[in-house]
Amino acid sequence: MKFHEMPYSRPQKQALAEDMARITQQLRQAETYPQARSAFLAMEDLQSHYDTLRTLANIRHDIDTRDPFYDAETAFFDQAGPELEEYVQTWNSALLESPFRSAFETEYGSLLFTNLEIARRTFSPAIIAGLQRENSLTTEYSKLIASAQIPFEGGTYTLSQLQPFRQDPDDARRLAAWKATGAFFRDNGQRLDAIYDELVHLRTDMGRALGQENYIPLGYWRMQRNCYGQEEIARFREAVVKHLVPLADAVYRQQAQRLGVPYPLSYADSALQFRSGNPRPCGTPEDILAAGNRFYEQLSPETAEFIHVMYDQELLDVLSRTGKAGGGYCTELTDYKVPFIFANFNGTSGDVEVITHEAGHAFASYLARDIVPSANRWPTMESCEVHSMSMEFFAWPWAESFFGEDARKFRYTHLAGALTFIPYGTMVDHFQHLVYEDPDMTPQDRHRLWAKLSGIYMPWQRLDGEIPCFGEGRAWQRQSHIYELPFYYIDYCLAQTMALQFWALIQKEGTAEAWKTYMAFTRQAGTRTFTELVEHAGLRTPFDETVLRDVCAAAGQWLGQYDLTGIR
Repeated sequence: MKFHEMPYSRPQKQALAEDMARITQQLRQAETYPQARSAFLAMEDLQSHYDTLRTLANIRHDIDTRDPFYDAETAFFDQAGPELEEYVQTWNSALLESPFRSAFETEYGSLLFTNLEIARRTFSPAIIAGLQRENSLTTEYSKLIASAQIPFEGGTYTLSQLQPFRQDPDDARRLAAWKATGAFFRDNGQRLDAIYDELVHLRTDMGRALGQENYIPLGYWRMQRNCYGQEEIARFREAVVKHLVPLADAVYRQQAQRLGVPYPLSYADSALQFRSGNPRPCGTPEDILAAGNRFYEQLSPETAEFIHVMYDQELLDVLSRTGKAGGGYCTELTDYKVPFIFANFNGTSGDVEVITHEAGHAFASYLARDIVPSANRWPTMESCEVHSMSMEFFAWPWAESFFGEDARKFRYTHLAGALTFIPYGTMVDHFQHLVYEDPDMTPQDRHRLWAKLSGIYMPWQRLDGEIPCFGEGRAWQRQSHIYELPFYYIDYCLAQTMALQFWALIQKEGTAEAWKTYMAFTRQAGTRTFTELVEHAGLRTPFDETVLRDVCAAAGQWLGQYDLTGIR
C-alpha cells in the first residue's frame, strides 16, 4: 500500500483504555501459557495499531505543520499518550509478574523483561500532567523552528532552505546567511529560553516525583540504557578530549590554511571545507534518489529488495517546503511492516546522507519487520545509529554516482566530518548533564556554560559575537534533541565511533567482507543489548579507550595521505 493510501482515523481513547484493561485482565487470569501468549499477542496487535495511527498523524503533521486537521491530531496524541501510559504500565507489570514469565523469556528472550523493568521506573500517575505539558512544549519548539521565514537576498527561506547559502564559497554571502540565521534565533531567543527553562524544571520535577535527585536517572531510563550508565559515558567523554579533540583541531587548522582565514574559525568559515566550495550532489533530487536506488540494488540482495519497497510504496518525503517541519528522521508504520523516511533536501551533501543515513535506519527496520514482539525489532538508539552512520561509509564506492567530480571532496569531508562531529556531540551531552545537575541555572548561565564547554571540546570555534546568537554561546538552541530528546545525542557519538570501526574494516578487508560484519550486527535487531550486539559482531565497544585511539590513528593517517591535488 502506498503511503498516501494508508487510512487514518483518530483512535477512541476510552475504548482503547478499556481494551487494554481487558487484555491485561486476560493475562492475569490465564491458567496456561497458550492463554497468556494469546493475550500477549492481542496486546501486540492493539498497540501496533495505535502506534501506526499516531505515527501517521505525526508524519502528516510534519509534512505540513500548517494543516489544521493533523495539528489537532498531534495535539490529541500529546494529551492521550500520557493518559494511556498508565494502562501500558499496568500491562507491563502484569507481564513482569506473570507466572509464565520464564516461558515468555524462553520464546522471546529475557531482554524484553529487562527493558520492561526499566520502563516501569519511568512512570507514575503523578507525572501524567507533566508528560502532557512536556509534549506540548516540544511541539511548540518544533513548530517555532518550522515557522522560520527568513528574508535573504530578496527571497524568503526556511532554516533548511537557507543551508546552501550557509555553505556558499563567497565569504560575504556565506557570512550574511549565517547572520540571517542567527537573527532568527536571536529574535526568538526569549521564547526559546523560556521553553527550555520550563522543560528543565518540568523534567526535574518528574524525576523527583519518581524518587530521584534530579532528571538524569529518569533521562537514562527513558533512553532505555540497559548496559551502561553515567560512569561509562564520563569515561567516553575523557577519551574524546584526549584522542579526538587534538585530531579534530588539526583538521580545522588545515581547513583554515586552505581557506586563507584566521584560526580559530568563525561559524561561517568552519562551515566551508574548501575554497572552491563544499562537495555538492550532482543532478536533481530525482537524480539523487535514482543514484540511491542503484547503490542499494548493487550493495546486496537484501538492500535491493528493501529499496524497491521504499520507492514503490512512496515511503519517502524528502523535499524541503514551506511549512514542513525541519530535520529528518526514519520511523516505522508497524501495521504495514514498513519504515518511512522524512527529510528536507536542500542541495547540499546532506541530501545524500538522507539516502544513506536515514535509509540505513529504514533498512534495519525492514530486516526486523517480522520479529515478534515488536519491542525486539529496534535496539536502543546508539545501536540504531550504528545502522545508519555505518551505511554512509558503505556508500563510498558509489560516491561518483552521487557527487560526480566532487566525489574526492566528499570522501575527505565525510571522514573529517565524522571525526569532528564527535567532540560536538559529546559536548551536547556534557552540557545536558550539567544543566540537569543544576536545574536552577538561569538562561544566561546556560549560555555561558555552552561557551565554556566550547573551549574544551571545540577550541577551533571562535565565539566573538560577530554572528547573532551563534557567537554568544546560544548555538545549542538550534539542536532540537536538547529540547525534544534529552540525552539522545551521545548515542550518535557512540555510534559514530562504531561506524569508524566499520570504515577501518572496509579499508582493510574491502566492502564485501565488512558487509558481512555489518549484517551480523544488524540482523540481531533489538534482541541484544548494545554491548552484546557489538561483541556478537566481533567489534569493540566505544567504552574501550583503545577504540578511539586506534580509529583516530587510522583516520588521521588516511586524511594526511589523501590526495587533494587540484582541489582548491
